[in-house]
Amino acid sequence: MLQNPIHLRLEKQESWQHVVFMACLCERMYPNYALFCRQTGFGDAQLYRRILDLVWETETVKDAKVNFDSQLEKLEEGIPSAEDYDLYGVYPAIDACVALSELIHSRLSGETLEHAIEVSKTSITTVAMLEMTQQGREMSDEELGLNPAVEQEWDIQWEIFRLLAACEERDVDLIKGLRADLREAGESNIGINLQQ
Repeated sequence: MLQNPIHLRLEKQESWQHVVFMACLCERMYPNYALFCRQTGFGDAQLYRRILDLVWETETVKDAKVNFDSQLEKLEEGIPSAEDYDLYGVYPAIDACVALSELIHSRLSGETLEHAIEVSKTSITTVAMLEMTQQGREMSDEELGLNPAVEQEWDIQWEIFRLLAACEERDVDLIKGLRADLREAGESNIGINLQQ
């Protein structure tokens, strides 16, 4: 379920494509974190928003300089602990932070492929865990593979991948368009919509 041909195909992309792919998936996980903060009073959803916006900026603004070490420190302080909350929403919120942390680590190390695969897996795990929780049971990889919510998540990941794969070189308009579309849709990978 967590392995997908997309992970092999990502190897053929350049690191800017990996970064934008990760940013897109984090954008789709942001509402999960924001809703959790809103429901519990924990942390500050704007922290996540600001860090993610800085990543987008590095991909769209020439010579944008960001101190990702300090951003990582800020993010780590904003990760909730599952033990502190008797609320399912803590898990998707943690996953969103894990994904953003992978993205920041990729900016610090310059290694993007393995982090892009991890962000892809983290997002699909959020979806799969919710499906199993709602059904009240473990599901096999085969079952999860046929699950409509899981299928939809893979479809969206592939769609983002294909849009990026079609670029010969970094296309700032495409990157800005992806960001705008995802923010406008405002819907997370598990269907949470902050505008509603």
